[in-house]
This record gives sequence, structure tokens and C-alpha cells, in this order.
Amino acid sequence: MIIVMGIGRFAYTPILPYMNITKSMAGYLASLNYLGYLAGTLFVSFFNLRRYESIYLKIFLVLNIFTTLLMGVVSNYTFWYLLRFFSGFSSGVVFVLVSSIVLQVLKKHNMQIFNGLFYSGVGIGIFLCSILVPFFISINGWKGSWIGLGCTSLFLSPIVFLSIRSSTENQLLQPSESSQIKNDKQHPLFIWLILSYGCEGIGYIITGTFLVDMVKEVPDLKHFAMLSWAFVGLAAAPSCIIWSWIANKYGDIKSLYAAYLLQAAGILLPLILPNFIGVLLGALLFGGTFMGITTLTVSKVQYMSSKNSSKLIGYLTAVYGLGQIIGPIAASILTKWYGNYVLAQIFAAAIIGLGLLCLIIGSRKAEKENYHDVFFNDGNDLIP
Repeated sequence: MIIVMGIGRFAYTPILPYMNITKSMAGYLASLNYLGYLAGTLFVSFFNLRRYESIYLKIFLVLNIFTTLLMGVVSNYTFWYLLRFFSGFSSGVVFVLVSSIVLQVLKKHNMQIFNGLFYSGVGIGIFLCSILVPFFISINGWKGSWIGLGCTSLFLSPIVFLSIRSSTENQLLQPSESSQIKNDKQHPLFIWLILSYGCEGIGYIITGTFLVDMVKEVPDLKHFAMLSWAFVGLAAAPSCIIWSWIANKYGDIKSLYAAYLLQAAGILLPLILPNFIGVLLGALLFGGTFMGITTLTVSKVQYMSSKNSSKLIGYLTAVYGLGQIIGPIAASILTKWYGNYVLAQIFAAAIIGLGLLCLIIGSRKAEKENYHDVFFNDGNDLIP
């Protein structure tokens, strides 16, 4: 998680302000990375990699590390596009495979309480980048940052190679489970949950891609740009555990209401309070919610699908992935039109608000049709 998500996927955010590229190109590079991520998750869904999943995991982990490292070696824009696409592709493959292996082992030993700890690797990687990027830039500029982070990933990789092996519990989808999936899709909340999660994909990724550049553009705040990304990582690391605990007490949907509201507030705070407090509080709210929303949404789908939730989660991932492709492109267009990131930030918060509205509509419809699982679950299915 630290290598393929915290570094491979999100290192782009703190390095971007130093790369001296246009905002349009920045958006296209980000969108290609997220397109690759979507393609990677679909690749795992369409091709059965379960039999040799640990081998495929290690192959794509190596690919991810070298796509990070090579960003600081090559200067051709076409190669950059290809590198960011394959970085995203390998991130998606490794994310799905390592989740499959680790979550099955934790479930087998009744240790699901550590699921949130496993996903905290994303936040740890983000925080690690916020510390290392300024150091590497001081040595050899932004190219040195890509090379340095690639070497850091290479240094961490033996831990994966020595410790990860395939799970022995590879279950195939049975006909009765396919029938269950069809029934679960008829749940009145599901379509609205899909729409809500798609909005989250569009809204969160704008801040997740451009936050450091946004802060750096404000003269009085440019010195806090990298610190804002550090706060995102610090908040993201424990967020899955915290939101799982909150949902266990109040239910997934009510917790999602709160998470969407807090995230929208976090996106807007730097605009409302363009000072040190506004930026860092906004970063904390954003970092503390984006992984939490993923945890709660996937958890809700798993609870709704009592037999097998893999296909339903596949639908969620696809819509979320499309949102992540749309978001940076929309932000680039708005930024080019308006001249700065203000309109893009407002757009991101508005889309998050639309996601909350979809969630409210879906829960009300389900409530009217007497689906009693809408607001509460038994607390045992909180698996990110």
C-alpha cells in the first residue's frame, strides 16, 4: 500500500508544483494515471489471477516501482503519459491482489479488526512523500524526487517479496451466488450508492491531485504547501480505523453523511479561511475522510450482499475510477478558464454535495420500501 498507493499513485501531488508543466498537461497526466488504475482493477476482474496471485503481485509491484523511478529519468512527454498510465495500471492490479491475500488471511484468523491498519498504508505513504520530496528536491530538483522515491520503493520491496504468498482460500463464484448478486442489485439503495460513490471519485480526486499546487499558488501560504500534504497523510493513516468504529456505533449510512459533509468542508476551508489554520484544518478534514468514505461504502455493499460482493464492488470501483478520470480533466478546464484553482475547488465541493444528496435519496427510498438494513448493520462487515 505504501509503495503502489502512497508513493506510486499519490507522489505526483507534492512533486507537481515543481515540474513546470501547464495545468492542462498536469490534469491529463493525472487522468491517465487514474485511467490506468481503472484498467488495472478491471484486468484483475476479467482475468483469473488467483492461482498465481502472489507472483502477479510481485511482477506488477516491480513495474510500479520502475514507472515511478523512470519519471525522473526520461523527459519525453509521450513517455510520461505512458509511465503514468502503467503506474496506475500496476497500482490497480497490486491493490486488488494484495487486498485479496491480506483480507482473506485476516478473516481466516478472525482478525478483521486489523483491516483498517492494513489500509492505513495509503496514508503512511502520503506522509512519507511529504517528508522525502522536499529533501530530494533540495538535492536534484523534481527529477531527483521521482528517482529518490523510486529508490525508496525499491528499498521497501524486499519486505513484500519475503512475506507475501498466495492465499489458499480462493473461492469461485457459484451459480447461487450469481443469483444473489442479481437480487442485491435490486436493493433500492444500491444504484444511489453507486451514483454517490461516482461523485466522490470526481470530487475527492481534484483535491487529491492538485492540493499542493493549490496552496503553493497563494503567496502567503506557499511555504505551507508541502505541510498541507503531510497533514493529509497523518489524517488518512488512522481514518479507516476511526470511521469503522464510528460506523459500528451509528451505522454506515449516517457515518457516510458525516464523512461527505466534512470532506466538502475540508475542500472549501482554504477558500473561506485563506490562512495557515484554514489550509491545515482543510487538509486534516480531507485526509481524514477520503479513505473513510471508501471503507464505509465498500462495507455497506458487503453487508447488502450476503453471499458474494465481489461483482458489486467491481461496479463501485468502475464508477469511482471513471470519476477519478473525469475530475482532473474538469479541474484543468476550469482552471484554464478561470486562471486559478478557485472554481475547481468549488466544483469539487459541489460534486461531493451532490454525492451526499444521492445518498440521502437512496436511503429514503430504501426506508420507504422497508429495507431495515439501511441505517444499521451488525458491525461485523466493516471491511474496506
